[in-house]
Amino acid sequence: MVLLLLLAVLTACSAIPQDLSNKMFTFPQESNTAHVRLTTSRQNLRAVTVCLRSFTDLERGHSLFSLATPSVFNDLMIFKTAVIDQFSLYIRDAFASVRGQDYKLNTWHSLCVTWDATSGLIQLWLDGKHSSRKFISSGSNINGPIIIVLGQDQDSHGGTFVRGESFVGMMSGVHMWDYTLTPCEIKSYSEQLAFTPGNVLNWGALEFQIIGRVLIEDDPNMC
Repeated sequence: MVLLLLLAVLTACSAIPQDLSNKMFTFPQESNTAHVRLTTSRQNLRAVTVCLRSFTDLERGHSLFSLATPSVFNDLMIFKTAVIDQFSLYIRDAFASVRGQDYKLNTWHSLCVTWDATSGLIQLWLDGKHSSRKFISSGSNINGPIIIVLGQDQDSHGGTFVRGESFVGMMSGVHMWDYTLTPCEIKSYSEQLAFTPGNVLNWGALEFQIIGRVLIEDDPNMC
């Protein structure tokens, strides 16, 4: 019993806000279990910006950010496809492809996605360079209860993960806002200059739970 309790502690960090500045999550192996669940009190989103940094050598498709609600499993998802220059973006189960991106393996990339329910427009920013703006979904907010997962694609609310869609690599600097950042703000984030931290998710005060083999390590970009 003591051993089981110890294993539970080691494999699941409680959702207490932690400052992860100069840190990163390392997802060291493919699995259908290992992930990080992020906690937020915000349960109704009319607009969003999500930013993160990632590094991987995966050539197959994989999820970078997955937000699900009980009725919409792909309420907000950022998915890197197997096509090297393409991302798939999901809002409220609607889908848009963004192509022509200068994406490289074994390279740290800064990634931001903005969406607004009024216009329905979504846009990807890779390393400070924006994609075409595309219509995806309008007139309906993202409305909780919200579950946010890093490292896996939710095919049900909080679960049903597929090994072949898991993320393997490193991830850091995850922020989320309940509004669309300006181009200048996104460029400040991408260039690691001063910016206003996320008011939905804040890497400097992140509430999260680690499930499975995910490590917290020093971020080599923050020497």
